[in-house]
Amino acid sequence: MDNDLDEALTAVGPRLRALRHQREVTLAELSATTGISVSTLSRLESGGRRPNLELLLPLARAHGVTLDELVDAPATGDPRVHLRPVSLHGMTMLPLTRRPGGIQAYKLVILPGRKPREPDPQTHEGYEWLYVLNGRLRLVLGEHDLVLPPGEAAEFDTRVPHWFGSADDQPVELLSLFGKQGERAHLRARPTPRTDDEPDTEPD
Repeated sequence: MDNDLDEALTAVGPRLRALRHQREVTLAELSATTGISVSTLSRLESGGRRPNLELLLPLARAHGVTLDELVDAPATGDPRVHLRPVSLHGMTMLPLTRRPGGIQAYKLVILPGRKPREPDPQTHEGYEWLYVLNGRLRLVLGEHDLVLPPGEAAEFDTRVPHWFGSADDQPVELLSLFGKQGERAHLRARPTPRTDDEPDTEPD
């Protein structure tokens, strides 16, 4: 399994370079689109920098491909949709959407490490919404250091330095919606019961 992962990660660099050349985009232009520095992009393409999900998400969006295509391109000629999990650095991501445009949905499972991970906040273009299913999620967002229990949600501009992981020694499962800058996931509160005498004022 580790060999398969290493092979998939090794192939990411050449695939990133090929996608950029196909789109005729320079490193500087891609950096402006994703918020990732030119030096980091260059090292990713050359294999000098090991990719992680924080880097791959905005790159997949910029190149118009899904995350599973970027990490492990599916076989051509098969019309079925294969939503394969992607595992990197203790985090497993299962894509729940297949189209490259619009908001992308993922289920994430984060395993606790042998020792607590030090937060390493990252920034990139986009907007993210998180909903905790099981476990407790630690979210470091700018100056805030929060713990979200099951049933809580957070949404934020990913240009703000951010990091999230397990808050304790237990796995955490969550849903993530990731969109380009300006696309937000709006939460709708459950309507309160009304009496028959009250007018229906709920907007269309």
